[in-house]
This record gives sequence, C-alpha cells and structure tokens, in this order.
Amino acid sequence: MDKLLEQFQKLLREPDTRFFRYIYAEINWRSRMIGLTGPRGVGKTTLVLQHIKKNLNPAETLYVTAEDFYFADNRLTDLAGNFVKQGGKYLFIDEIHKYKDWAKELKLIYDYHPELNVVFTGSSVLDIKKGVSDLSRRAVMYHIQGLSFREYLQLFHQIDVPAYSLEEILSHKAVLPEVKHPLPFFEDYLKRGYYPFALEEDFDMRLQQVVNQTLETDIPLYAGMNVSTGRKLKQLLAIIAKSVPFKPNMSSIATALSASRNNITDYCLFVEEAGMIAQLRDSTGGIRGLGKVDKIYLDNTNLIYSLANDNSNRGNIRETFFLNQLRVKYDVIKSPVADFVIDDYTFEVGGKNKGLKQIQGIDKAYVVKDDIELGYLNTIPLWQFGLTY
Repeated sequence: MDKLLEQFQKLLREPDTRFFRYIYAEINWRSRMIGLTGPRGVGKTTLVLQHIKKNLNPAETLYVTAEDFYFADNRLTDLAGNFVKQGGKYLFIDEIHKYKDWAKELKLIYDYHPELNVVFTGSSVLDIKKGVSDLSRRAVMYHIQGLSFREYLQLFHQIDVPAYSLEEILSHKAVLPEVKHPLPFFEDYLKRGYYPFALEEDFDMRLQQVVNQTLETDIPLYAGMNVSTGRKLKQLLAIIAKSVPFKPNMSSIATALSASRNNITDYCLFVEEAGMIAQLRDSTGGIRGLGKVDKIYLDNTNLIYSLANDNSNRGNIRETFFLNQLRVKYDVIKSPVADFVIDDYTFEVGGKNKGLKQIQGIDKAYVVKDDIELGYLNTIPLWQFGLTY
C-alpha cells in the first residue's frame, strides 16, 4: 500500500486547477459513492485529481488505478479496509472496469465502511452499465463527454465564455466579447479540439490509439468477441466516417463486413456506448432510447478528420457537431422535415448559402449555418451551438 500512496503523491503534482470541465460543478461530491463514466481520453482522471488537489486532505485520501499490479495479489475490499484503519476517508479508483467483479466489491465496501467516500471512473461504458445494476441505489452516476467549443476556447486559448442556454442562442444573445472572428477557432476545434490531450504532442497518434483500444480491447472484452470481430468494428467505423450522414442499411453493412445481419445492430450499439458513434433516433425514444435509428454519425468531428482523412464530408461534419454538442443538455431527435428536433424547435443544418425552403411554414424553425459569424432572424451560426456546456 505504501507504493500506491507514493504513486498517488506523484500524480497529485500534475493537474492544473485553473480549468475545470463542465461537469465538475454538477457533481455532488458529498455523495458516498460516485461513478464517472465516459469514453477514453475525455479527462476523467484529470477531473478527480483536480478535485483532490483543490478540496481534500491528501493524508485522508488515496487515488489508485485498477490496472495497477498491486491488484494482481490484493483485493479492493482489503485495500479499502486497511485504508480506513489508517484514517482514510476518500478513496478514488480509476479504470474500475479493469478489476474483475468490481461491482460486487464496491457494494461490500459501501456496506462495510459507511465513513468512506468512494469515487470510481470507467472508460468502458458498456461494462460499467452492466455493473452499476449490481450497485442498485448506492452509486450516483455521471457521464462526461469531450470538450465543448466553449471549453476549448477556455482551455486552449484562455478565452472565458459563459455557457448559454438553447433559448439564449436562438435569441441571438450568445456572444464572444474577446473574439472578433470565431471561425478560425471553430475550424481548429472541429479538427482537434474535442479531446483535452490535443494540448500535448502527437495528437493524431494518440487519437488513433484511443480508437484502437476501444474497438480492439474494450468492446471485444465486454462482448466476448474475437480479434477478427474487433477488426470488423474498425471497418464499420471507416464506412460511417466516409459517408454523408449515414443512413443505415443493415443488410448492405453486413455484406460489406462479411458479417451476419443480426449482429450489426449489436455492433452499432456497442460502438455507440463506447463513445465512437452517435445514432440519431426518431421521436419514440431520443438519442439513446428505443426509437428507430435514422442516421449514424461518428461521435465527434475530431474522429471524422482522423478516420476519413481527405474524404471527410462537410455536411457530415456540421451535423455531427450539432448533435454532439446539443445532446449533453437536450434530447436531440430526427425531424420528419428537416435535420433535427429539440423539444418543439426544428433545425436544418447547412452551409452559408442554405435557404429557408426546408423549414417554410414550420413554427419555431431555424436554419443553422456554417461559415457565418453572426446570426439574424431565424438564422443561427453553427459555432454558437458549441457554447451550451
């Protein structure tokens, strides 16, 4: 345990506490057990280390990763028991899904040590969802996604912008006082601004590693797939990346992948839950509901540029950005006449020359235009929808 404490002290020197992710203020850190889920690379580890550094006494706190060799010979329940005996009050466990039977042991820790607060994180959303059912009402769960355009401006360029509601954006109240021309920043965000690790070197290589680990390790381990099926998941992602907003035809996908048609729906769900794609559904259930899937997008625009290279489609990029940014706060569903519906608002997304024809005669309908700096009437700049969280 001494080595774990030593490693924790080293890690605690690293995080910068000048910038906190959007979800930080939404988490009730007083809860006895908190779970943070989200795709690889969106900053879960940094978030918990920032919280420890800013608010907790290191002498009463321990951060460990479930990947540590310590757990090859030691149980999580034993660690928690020993830590409490030494006066420990706050236990943070990163990458919890790498620990076998983690949900059962967390349940025991919760029941045996009421004086201990536990926070756990997991990148494998699939495995976490499966395990959380075992935790019943004990754990309070939060899901974190990558940077918004607003957060990108703050983290990458130290430009502070408040978060705006959808209604404020539609009323033309969203402004960037420090920025005369937002489009160059927006273009950079679309290519490399979604993942916080883009601040470090070798972004493209690291993003490829995130994709590979997710598709070749996380999903196959969870779903009991073999290596060749992991490769098929990568092929599926490549097909989606190079398509104009992709309308799924399960039979043609199955043919392209040399896979059973019955498996394709499961593949898509696994890849969606792992944070690699987003499926737009109709009005019977929302983004992750039970509705019929109308279109499939890559999860975020950085993935498009990474996976599609020169074949990336601008219309696909625009719609992907809109869906990705708005789904955090709102239920985004398919529109029968335009691109998207949120509550009773209808949105048609396009370039600067996009007309109003598609939304004529529809109440509360808006054209969302790329390549414009300012909005007017029911025309809203695309970049402003990145300021909602």
